[in-house]
Amino acid sequence: MEKNAKIYVAGHRGMVGSAIVRALRREGYGNIVTRTHAELDLTRQAEVESFFAAEKPEYVFLAAAKVGGIAANQAALADFMYENMVLEMNVIHSAWKNGCRKLEFLGSSCIYPRLAPQPMTESCLLTGALEKTNEAYALAKISGLKYCEFLNRQYGTDFISVMPTNLYGPNDNYHPEHSHVLPALIRRFHEAKVSGAPEVVCWGDGSPLREFLYVDDLADLCVFLMNHYSGNETVNAGTGKEVTIKELAELVAEIVGYKGVIRWDTSRPNGTPRKLLDVSKAAALGWTWKTELRDGIRLAYEDFLTNPMRAER
Repeated sequence: MEKNAKIYVAGHRGMVGSAIVRALRREGYGNIVTRTHAELDLTRQAEVESFFAAEKPEYVFLAAAKVGGIAANQAALADFMYENMVLEMNVIHSAWKNGCRKLEFLGSSCIYPRLAPQPMTESCLLTGALEKTNEAYALAKISGLKYCEFLNRQYGTDFISVMPTNLYGPNDNYHPEHSHVLPALIRRFHEAKVSGAPEVVCWGDGSPLREFLYVDDLADLCVFLMNHYSGNETVNAGTGKEVTIKELAELVAEIVGYKGVIRWDTSRPNGTPRKLLDVSKAAALGWTWKTELRDGIRLAYEDFLTNPMRAER
């Protein structure tokens, strides 16, 4: 990407989009186009078409999405599928129609089969059944990355996709019911510490294994791939390291400073038993992650403390 190229970041107020904007600015890109949801509703095809026809961005980072944890996904299956599928199709299609030179689609590791061989390579896509708790979201993301692939194959576009593992960091969503596991734990242990609660109840039995990537590391990879990768197959974004949810909860409690008891509610779902990405493809391209989990959680907790309104989202 040329330093003065017009770059559109869709979803710039979200955790991933805001990190991509930070990464672009760090690397000297100044012609960044953004729109809030109030200014541009990406689920409205006519609005998206008008925006692309007027702005003609040369590069697009598609980081906008309706996201949430297990509870949110289970409660709104149809909403997660519809909103994500419609907004991504609108953006990708309009980017192609208006001569976008390159687009990068942000997906999720939940696109891979529930019982995929571990660690999961990019080639295991569509080789087995999905995890039911986030099936709707996964199907939408699979559709987005496949549409990018099919445009490349039919029309010769240069549209790529990246599939991140579980993300966390500045500008995360700490909603008590709709957030992902790590921000949810930060909020839960912080509130328990402040209130002096003797115990904190966590979902499941703590046994699932999860991988976590600091969002600014992902943003660095996103910019890197725009400059160094073209291809129909997606690229995994992760660390290749995993922890149990029990270990994660104990680490968050330690960093937050909560001294009480952690109790596990086994009546609640665990989700996928294990989700570890094979990140050898990104490594072979010349990229690697930088932020250790303990350091990243400290930074995320600082962000939570200094931005209390995030907890209400």
